[in-house]
Order: sequence, then C-alpha cells, then structure tokens
Amino acid sequence: MAVSMGAGTAVILTLSPPPPPYDTTFRRRFENLNVKSSRIFGVSRTLRSFKFRVFSISEGPSQGDFYGSSNDVSLTPPSVITFVKGLLKFVISNLLPLALVGGVALGFSSPVLGCLAHKYSLSKFITCWLFFLSGLKSQDGDVKEVFQAWPALLYGLASILLVCPIFSKLILKVQMVPQEFITGTAIFSCMPATLNGGVALTQLVGGNAALALVLTITSVLLGILIVPLWITKFFADGYGITIPTWPLFRSLVLILVVPLILGKVVRNLFPDVARFVERNEKLFSITTSILLGFFPWMQVSKSRQLLLLVKPEIFVCAILLGVLVHLSLLVFNGTLVRILSVGSSSGSSVFLKQENRRALMLVCSQRSLLIATAVVEQLGGVLGESGLLLLPCVAADVNQIIIDSLLVNFWIRKDESCDIAKKP
Repeated sequence: MAVSMGAGTAVILTLSPPPPPYDTTFRRRFENLNVKSSRIFGVSRTLRSFKFRVFSISEGPSQGDFYGSSNDVSLTPPSVITFVKGLLKFVISNLLPLALVGGVALGFSSPVLGCLAHKYSLSKFITCWLFFLSGLKSQDGDVKEVFQAWPALLYGLASILLVCPIFSKLILKVQMVPQEFITGTAIFSCMPATLNGGVALTQLVGGNAALALVLTITSVLLGILIVPLWITKFFADGYGITIPTWPLFRSLVLILVVPLILGKVVRNLFPDVARFVERNEKLFSITTSILLGFFPWMQVSKSRQLLLLVKPEIFVCAILLGVLVHLSLLVFNGTLVRILSVGSSSGSSVFLKQENRRALMLVCSQRSLLIATAVVEQLGGVLGESGLLLLPCVAADVNQIIIDSLLVNFWIRKDESCDIAKKP
C-alpha cells in the first residue's frame, strides 16, 4: 500500500491482480520478476491488490485509519479546520480595528520602518490612492445624488466648521500638567474633517460615499481659510500668528482634488477598469482597511520617543479626554441629525435616509491630523512645545478611527442580521 498526498487530497494505492483471462500470464511474469528481484536484492515481494481510493482531508476520522485500515483517512482533524475557518471569518469581519490596533502595536515595538515611511511621505501617497479609488468608484449619478442631498451637505459644513470648534472652549477649562495636552486636544477639535478615515469608513458601511467625499473635500479647503480665525480667537489672540494659507491650500488640492478627478477620468475612459473594481469590491475593501492601519503605525512610530517620556497615567488621561471628545461629537451629530429627520415634514427628506445619516455622523465627528500638524508647526512654540501639542492630536486621530471602525463594524453586523431576518 502507498499513500500519496496532494493539495488537500490523499490517494491510497493498493495492488490487486487483474481479472481473467490475463491472470495466468500476469502471474507467470510476476513470478519471474520475483525471482530476478530476489537474486539482485535478496528480497521477494508479493503485490496483492491494485486499487485507487481518493478522499478529502476534511473527511471525518475513523478509528484505525493510520494503522492499516482502508476505511477513512483524516489528515487534519475537523476541530482544527473549524477553528481556522472561524478565525479567518473573525479577522475578515474585524479587519479594520485589528489593522489599526496592530499599527499602534507595531509602531511601539518597531518604530524604525514607521519613521522611514513617514520620512518619505507614505501617508500622502496612501491618501492620494484612497481619493483616486473614490473617483474610480464614483458613478455619474453620484453628483446628482449630492445635489439632491444639499441640506445634508450644508448641515455637515456648518457642524464641522462653525459648531463643533466651540467644543474647544470647554476643553480649555480642563487643567492638566503638561498643559500642552489640553491645548493640543482643543486645537485638534477646531480642525476640518479628516482625510484618511471618513470617506473610507462610509464606503465600507454602505453610506452615501459621494456625500462624504464632497463634504470632506469642501470642509478641508474651506477649513484652511477658517481654522486660522478659530486659532487666533481661542488660543493665540494677540500673538500675531499667521498660517501659510496658500501653500497649504495648494498641497491639499494636489493630495485630494487631483487624484479624485484622475480616478473619475480613468473610470470614464477605461470602463473595464471600473468593472474590475466593482467585481472585486471585497478585495478593495480589505486593501482599504489595511492601508488605514498604516496611519497610526507611522504616527506612533514618529512620536514614540516623546510618548515614552510622558508619565503613563498622564498620557492615559489625555487619551481618555480625546475619547470623550470624540464620543461627544458622535452623540451630538447623531442626535441632531435624528432630530432633523424626525422634524422633517417631507417623507423624502435627506435626513430620513440611513446612508446620509451615517455619512454625516462619521465625517462630521472626525478631525484632520494633517491640518493640525501644519497649524502646530506654524505656531513656532508660542502655545507650548510642538511635540507635546501634537501627542494628544496623534492619540485622538488613532482613537477616532478605532472607535468609528467599531461603530461601522456594529452597523455592518446589524445590517446583516436585518437581511437574514427579511429572508423567507
């Protein structure tokens, strides 16, 4: 008997004599072969059966399989296969939070590659790719959909640029040593929407990605003009601080608008590329989740030395403050959007649509670390040590993506449960 194993399959080869009328001839030739083999090796062999049996490694085990029985053979126990399948399902279902937490852990344990990636502006390339992919996915009806949802767009801009920055006044009343942690968190609250999280998370949860995209780009470009006013009013009144508005504006246009338009042009010129992206939506969602994990990896790697200098209990308090602020923004925007949907007289109100509400909650509650970094660098140490000002901003950026990814995960599972319940 011989066993041959391939990819996921095993073949058992057993030798048996052929049926008559070849039995006599075969036996005579076989006896001669035995005589020759015994002369050469001193060994005589008897081959009794010729039989193939193919089975899958996922077949259940039977007693005596590895002791000569030919009933069933199991190379991998079913419990192991079940465990591996369950683990893969868990990883795919929770890939985004796992990628973010893994990025933080990798940044702490091995910061060299993260610092190198930050040095060569990998975050800008990833952001360009995400917005290029958004343009590649955008359909011709998306622009019409955004125009129809103009009340949601106006609410989002007002919330991001005018209402939510007022939270910074409340944050500044908190006392902590070093005070830069409070000031940095307050500065972060004045920023426009984030570039790397809101749109991607909205796409993953099936929200109105077109609304999230336009809201992000518009708030960021307008925020470059409005944020300096908030910084001057709340923090630097009398210091004569100026923000390089035009260079920052030009840089963001290159990072956001150009890739978005290029993706749309590629979609219109090469329909096969667009169809490929749509057919492999799951693959691109997994890729997006992994790429989002690069942002906390690079930020934690760059700030690791400063993080280690701060007392753990103080930094934990700063992290908790950032978590509290972000949760407050989520509750504030979620409640206000819900009130607007209930108070709408028309049944077709944009606030009644779940995809619009989810896009508004995610985009309006997140803040841009890129703009915060540019603002802090231009402060020149007037409001405190730049590194200490940025530490709570980095922590808040990581926190908001992790928290919102958990929220998105909850929404996805809820939608799946509803779909299962609707099936007959």
